[in-house]
Amino acid sequence: MLVPLAGLAACSSEGGRPPETEAAAGGGAAVSTPELKIALITHAAPGDTFWDIVRKGAEEAAAKDNVSLQYLSDPDGGRQAQLVEQAVDQGVDGIAVTLAKPDAMASALKTAADAGIPIVSLNAGEDRSQEVGAFTHFGSNEKLAGEALGERLAEDGFSHPVCVIQEQGHVGLENRCAGVKAKVPGTEILYVQGTDMTQVESTVTAKLQATSGIDVAIGLGAPFTMTILKAVNTVGSDTKVASFDMNSELAQKIVDGEVILTIDQQPWLQGYGAVDALWQTHRGGFQLGGGQPVLTGPTIIDAENAEAVLDFAAEGIR
Repeated sequence: MLVPLAGLAACSSEGGRPPETEAAAGGGAAVSTPELKIALITHAAPGDTFWDIVRKGAEEAAAKDNVSLQYLSDPDGGRQAQLVEQAVDQGVDGIAVTLAKPDAMASALKTAADAGIPIVSLNAGEDRSQEVGAFTHFGSNEKLAGEALGERLAEDGFSHPVCVIQEQGHVGLENRCAGVKAKVPGTEILYVQGTDMTQVESTVTAKLQATSGIDVAIGLGAPFTMTILKAVNTVGSDTKVASFDMNSELAQKIVDGEVILTIDQQPWLQGYGAVDALWQTHRGGFQLGGGQPVLTGPTIIDAENAEAVLDFAAEGIR
């Protein structure tokens, strides 16, 4: 279910508190409500630029909403849960959390809910969001996103994709590839170690050399897609490259015709919406979403519209 992003208009701050001069520049001052402490706790792995975009959105909402924002991350589910417990101990006023490993997070989030701390989830774990105590979720339905890519690939005549998953067991990534496979049954899954780009490249290279007929390789994040593209070029393969998510480098590769398209989940909106929703619930008891997820995607970026979003990607908000 698509819930409109009502009330989530962004101001122009790019993180931190807006200076007094920003009001004259059209950005406006922060609200006059009391300062809140909000923790944004993700499963980000070091070096993944996707999370810079999420964080930038969250920081802009924090600047507008008079929020002291603490950003924490760990790709290990158990350690991410410990970060939630740490935030509870510090008495935060709200927690925004990703649910890539929802089973590992459930106990810590129950502790937060029992302490009366409002919770929203974002990016991953939409189907487990309510179960762990979040009142709404900001993100793209990953199965739907995968199906959107699969439909497009099928329309364009692709029949043997390889979908490269950089973190085995990550529910969102698994759902993306499952969605592609639902529309293109010949899809293969290839697992790589996402924390080691050298290993990603060597594994994809070996797969392309060992398997004939792969017509498109799919990366599940912009940095991984760039590495996959490098492997394709090294092998000299005719395999095309498609992606999920986006950064400025990937947007340029689409403009240049080296990547055919990406499925964008608009992560800036996820960070912004999650922080703003927590502020809104403190401000007036508002709960965005009506118990349903607020979808920020999927959006297809291809040769027809990539140039239009290139400047935004360069600014780190796409």
